[in-house]
Amino acid sequence: MDIIQHSVAVGKYLVSPLIKNLDDGGFAASVSIRSGHGSGMHDRVMRFTPHFSSHGAALRYAVDQGLGWVRERTVPRHAPMHCAA
Repeated sequence: MDIIQHSVAVGKYLVSPLIKNLDDGGFAASVSIRSGHGSGMHDRVMRFTPHFSSHGAALRYAVDQGLGWVRERTVPRHAPMHCAA
């Protein structure tokens, strides 16, 4: 597992992509999403099925998927609309 740090902090979450070199020369992507501290810390790890031909492509995919997961949980679903009078 390649753990070069490209972590992104978003609010209470830390999104950390994990890229693995495959035997066939390709790359696999995973992402860790942490929240909380101490005994209240949670760590969700998602492994993705697509394989990538470059480290950068795998890295971008993992970060994008992790940030998307965070966004789904932090953006209000029904934000009030403001109208100028």
